[in-house]
Formats: sequence, structure tokens, C-alpha cells
Amino acid sequence: MDLTMFGIGKPSLIGLDIGSSTVKAVELNLKGKDKGFELKGLGIASLPPEAIVQGAFLNSGEIVDTIREAVDAGNFKTKDVAVAVSGHSVIVKKVSLPAMNREELEDQIQWEAEQYIPFDVNEVHLDFQILDTSEGEGQMDVLLVAAKKDLVDDYVQVITEAGLNPAAIDVAAFAVENAFEYNYDEPGDDVVALVNIGAQVVNINVVEHGVPAFTRDITTGGNQYTEEIQKALSVSFEEAERLKLGGSGPDAEQEVVPQEVEHAVRSVTDVVIGEIARSLDFYTATAADARISKVLLSGGGAKIVGLDAAFAERTGLTVETLDPLARMLPSKGFEPETLADLGPALGVAIGLSTRRIAL
Repeated sequence: MDLTMFGIGKPSLIGLDIGSSTVKAVELNLKGKDKGFELKGLGIASLPPEAIVQGAFLNSGEIVDTIREAVDAGNFKTKDVAVAVSGHSVIVKKVSLPAMNREELEDQIQWEAEQYIPFDVNEVHLDFQILDTSEGEGQMDVLLVAAKKDLVDDYVQVITEAGLNPAAIDVAAFAVENAFEYNYDEPGDDVVALVNIGAQVVNINVVEHGVPAFTRDITTGGNQYTEEIQKALSVSFEEAERLKLGGSGPDAEQEVVPQEVEHAVRSVTDVVIGEIARSLDFYTATAADARISKVLLSGGGAKIVGLDAAFAERTGLTVETLDPLARMLPSKGFEPETLADLGPALGVAIGLSTRRIAL
């Protein structure tokens, strides 16, 4: 999807994923959808745990410094960035409207939006994409997106203060969809659920016939695991993060993950999967004959041990991990093992970077 709330700048830009635990920055050299891409630059930097809480920027100074750290690590040539927003301040709805051309809809979109979004339309940035004009005579399907202006302003401010140019703002769920479409050749009639598990938010996007059919953000995520492990073992946030991923680290082979960790992870997994499954069940109940053929997990939470197997058992669906680097060509300076480990967490950043294909 390519819903842009600001103008498009130069052909090359940085995909900047400002998560609540890390900032990830990616620049690609795109060869074309069927030819793959080279990784030109990659930078990742960790945010302090309380810098962003439930989408609110509580420490803008730390966020700006972390953006600079990630961008410096990537050694990028451009300063133009695309960034993604998500959470309760972003509304995505697929609506059916009387058939009209784009110019007519632009004139009427604010009035139409008032019927579908729970915010004052004067307090949001609006965008839309016409999906289909064949759904019944005189009707068309439109994807409507609203993001609160104060949320967008927060992103613009930290990006600008970091010395960068905010060229485009997208929705996180759509950025993951871009990464999926660029890296996978799925049959056109398949219905795929893209589930991006971040530290504090899960983005769900069910893609049907190549377009979003159901999009929802859930306020849960990887930090719940970390907090539960902290409580169970009385350890630091950093140690809990390491244990959450199976004790990954230089001494991982010698470590045995405590039974308390396994119990904490399992209990949170049940809650997280339950929340996601309820959303997918809602889609299935309202989607006529459509059936989800596959779930692709991305985000840092996709690496949590046993999550994919538990998800498959709970839902009966095929569950895999999204590889946003599947079509990456050999790129100098990047260790394959490092990229394989980071891959699932790069879905949003990679998707933002692929936006330029359409230009």
C-alpha cells in the first residue's frame, strides 16, 4: 500500500522505524520487484525503556539522540526518510461509498470521514485509496486512513531535530505489507494475515486479493514478556530481554533458561495469541467466504521462542516468519548471520524503503 500523508521527495530515502524499544533505519538500492535489492545501509539503536510509552513520546531528547545514532551507524547518503505510525491514534477503515472519481472524493473526504472515525476530523490528517469500483453498481470500496495531528507532529519534530527530512508518513501495517509484496509471490486469491509484533503494539493486516481487507492495532507486545520475566526473576530489563529470546548472548550455549522464564513466556504467549486470534476470528466471521491461508509473523516479538508453534496450535493456521530480506542480493559489509537474526524485526523499515518502486 502507498498511503502518503506528505509529499514524496527524492528517489532514494531511509526507511525509519521508530519503535518503542529500538530505532531501525534502512536504505535500499532497488533493482525492481522481480530482481531484488541491495542493502545500502542499516543502522539500529536501542531506546531507553520509558522513552515511548503507548505511543506517547515521553522523552523526545532521547528519541532524537537514538535516531541520530541509528542513522550514523547506517552511514546514509540521503537525509530523506519515510516513517510509519500506528496505535490507537491511527484509524484504518475499509468503507463503501458512492462511486466518484478521485477529485470528487478529495472534495468530500472530510465529510465522509466524519461518519467513520471516532476523532474530530479537524484533529487528524486524512488520506485514502480507492480499492475497487466494481462492488455493486454505483458503489466503490475505499481505504480510509486517519492519524491524529499531534501524533504526526511528534514524529515530524523528532525527525527534523535529528537533522533529517520527513518525506513520507505511512501506516506500520501497510509498510509490512510492502515488504511482504516485494519479497513474496503469493497466489492472488490467497488471504494472508501479516502480524507484526512490536514491543508495545501488534499490527494486524489481513491481505485479500492483494489489498488490505482488515487492519487492526492491538496494544500488547514483546514488552509484556520482558516485564513478566522481570517480575518472576527479579532481574534488570536488559537481562529479561535476553532471557525472553532464549538466553541469546555470548554465553547462551552454557545457559539453561530457568523454568520460571519458560512459565512467564508461556503465560504471556497465551494472552498475546488470544488477542490476535480474536481479531482474526472477527475478520473470518465478517468476511463472507474468505479463509486465511497463512499467517506471517514479523517484528522483534516474532523471535520469541515457541510463539509460532503456539500460534499454529491455537488457531489451526499455517504460521511462518516473514523474511523481509528474502530477495536481498549480496550486499557488501553485512554478515549473513547478523541479517538472518535481525530480519524479522526489519519488516517495517524494509517496507518503508521499498515505497520508491512505484515512482
